[in-house]
Amino acid sequence: MINYREIKINELNIDLFDTFQRRQVVTDCWRKENDKWIIKNAPFIDDWGNNEYKELIRYLTNTINTGGLVYGAFINNELKGFVSVESALMGSNLQYMDLSSIHVSQDVRGQGIGKTLFSIAKRFAQENNAKKLYISAHSAVETQAFYRAMGCKEATEYNAEHVKNEPYDCQLECDV
Repeated sequence: MINYREIKINELNIDLFDTFQRRQVVTDCWRKENDKWIIKNAPFIDDWGNNEYKELIRYLTNTINTGGLVYGAFINNELKGFVSVESALMGSNLQYMDLSSIHVSQDVRGQGIGKTLFSIAKRFAQENNAKKLYISAHSAVETQAFYRAMGCKEATEYNAEHVKNEPYDCQLECDV
């Protein structure tokens, strides 16, 4: 059984991620060339270690401290998925809330965990006066398929900081 709940700040430590498998084998990615989206072969393996988890813990701690959402999916008390949404409204009309992360452990993908976490993020954004979620999303074909299935589309307004930090990400939005 999957238990969904907020992750508390005192839980944010490296041990929380002991059984979490943030690994993705990527073959093809979406790239925007000459104002057209195309699929390009760009193989690599995205696999996190302790340094990435330590950085993530800093980000998630900040999210909680600033009033954002950090929510997890647990199976047998082990973290198997999480989502975070920043509290500040952004965009030219303050229409967006930033979905800053959503990840599902490799060993449990395809079970609806990501869909449930995404719904929780949308509800949080709606309850906090956002009209849309903003997502700077990994460009892997599989990742983009997930976001499209959730109703995301290319953002009408790009966040310059996100583009600078992750130039290969796809900038998306989703109505809440």
